[in-house]
Amino acid sequence: MRKRFHGMLVAAVALAVTGCGGRAAVADFEVAEASIPDLQRALEEGRVTSRQLVDLYLDRIAAYDVAGPELNTVTRLNPQAGAEAEALDRERADGTVRGPMHGIPVLMKDNYDVAGMPTTGSSLALSGLRPPDDAFQVARLREAGAIIVGKTNLHELAAGITTISSLGGQSRNAYEPARNPGGSSGGTGAAVAASFAAVGWGSDTCGSIRIPAAVHNLVGLRPTKGLSSIDGILPLSHSQDTGGPLARTVTDLAIALDATVGPDAADPATAVLEGRPTPDFQDALDPAALEGARIGVLADWLEEGGGGGRITEVVRAALAEMDSLGAEVVDAAIPGLDSLLAGTGLIDLEFKFDLMDYLAGVPDAPVSTLEEIVEAGLHHEALDGTFRRRIARTEQPADEYAEVMARRQALREAVVGFMDEMELDALAYPTMRQETALIGAAPVGSTCSLSANTGLPALTVPAGFTETEVPAGLELLGRALDDPRLVGFAYALEAAGSKRRAPLRTPPLGRGRPPDPVLVALDPPQGSVEGAFLLDQPAGTLSYRIALAGVAPEDALGVVLRRTPAADGEGGGVVVLRLAGPDVTEATRAVPLTTRLMRDLLDGRLELVAHTSAGFEHRRLVPEG
Repeated sequence: MRKRFHGMLVAAVALAVTGCGGRAAVADFEVAEASIPDLQRALEEGRVTSRQLVDLYLDRIAAYDVAGPELNTVTRLNPQAGAEAEALDRERADGTVRGPMHGIPVLMKDNYDVAGMPTTGSSLALSGLRPPDDAFQVARLREAGAIIVGKTNLHELAAGITTISSLGGQSRNAYEPARNPGGSSGGTGAAVAASFAAVGWGSDTCGSIRIPAAVHNLVGLRPTKGLSSIDGILPLSHSQDTGGPLARTVTDLAIALDATVGPDAADPATAVLEGRPTPDFQDALDPAALEGARIGVLADWLEEGGGGGRITEVVRAALAEMDSLGAEVVDAAIPGLDSLLAGTGLIDLEFKFDLMDYLAGVPDAPVSTLEEIVEAGLHHEALDGTFRRRIARTEQPADEYAEVMARRQALREAVVGFMDEMELDALAYPTMRQETALIGAAPVGSTCSLSANTGLPALTVPAGFTETEVPAGLELLGRALDDPRLVGFAYALEAAGSKRRAPLRTPPLGRGRPPDPVLVALDPPQGSVEGAFLLDQPAGTLSYRIALAGVAPEDALGVVLRRTPAADGEGGGVVVLRLAGPDVTEATRAVPLTTRLMRDLLDGRLELVAHTSAGFEHRRLVPEG
């Protein structure tokens, strides 16, 4: 009976499995979760070439971005990526290695200019916009030997934090695809979490690097304003815009930052580096960096009710670990912080005009203003209200602008003054005070404004996971140009025990293809319930066929999956999924699983409970292989 059920289930899911479109394997090398140093070692030892790395990442994009969990993160692939990789392979063969980024595939948010590719801001209106040259950071990456594999989806024109757009559609969270991936760099965040490239670049005007990092178990830095050039990044607000990488490890972040920070005559904000050496982030990677550091926790931002309590628990645990690593962690409260933050944002004042200036600098731009985009209806409905509000502004009154700038300066002085008074090396708080929202629901709990509206650097580092398997991020804010020190703090926390955990929905490929569905057996093998289960991990579905042998319909009271008592802590187990209801003796279905249920299943923490008039039968679910 079990073999018959198994065969029927395999046939039912075969089409979905064979339709993923993966190519044949090009190298006996696994790129999932591989760090930049891992990749460089493999390249140096000849175990893989850069061209093969490109193909391996493309296999993952094919398997998981357009199939499987359908993350929908990559808007356009670079048709020259393979040729660029081959040229870098030839350089390596001739004895030239430019540095740690040589031959490393990366992804760029689709608001960075990349010569030969459109810069769209994920807006249908800009789908044909082709700037003539590279953004500053892209040019630096090319000089360092990086390979641009493609461009990632963003919240249209970077104007939100859920990553939905008219050109790219809705991107999905790599850990729980029913939830949003943060934004506006959510495409980059989900793609890096799913190992579609070694590292990826985003931009942050108010949280757009840090929020996707927090909800994807990544590390991301919003740098001191002016530390990295924004030349060639489609603007949202030139006074607040910053750009930089999101990475799976702090070491990768440091390598990526070292390749792209520095002064640029085309970005006046980078004058902050005049007379100073450009920071070296790799030099800051010290496992003892937290010893003697004094960290002030913004306690008011850890007191969110409801679902925020899940984030609070995870963040407080990470702070306790920092304390154990030699940091002095103290509660702190900046007097009048809410009032100081009010009225310090510049996006509404600058966006319309900055976009117009950018478009004027691109030959043959398909549109020249935000008004044209809205009038043509070439934007997503989720952005309609925001865009219409911003086009209603016809000028930038000098007095209003000056008032906002004065409020920003007062905020910055208050924050730095408080840190000086309390002798703090950094402020700490959750990047998001609530779990990332389900797609379609409004996200709440962002703390992005403190860094964005002061210009001070802030870094998000993985704090861990909530009980529902949602990643949580801890944010550290420092003084101007203290960016390397923040990276050092994050490195020390990571070195003591990495919180990084790969998404269950994007497992390693085999021969360029996703793994076959996992057969799940019942233990003990004999009982009144006959059946078989198949878990399709990328799709996140459990297919099953069950039958209650020798049980009349009127005696069948229900069949469920239960989390076992040991897995559920005090109070015993709980029912987590209904398989069949009363009066049903046979059932065949495919049901979606949350990430937590999938992990429970793979870890052997679920049991089948059949309730009949004769009593209860308990059978543990055991994944095979």
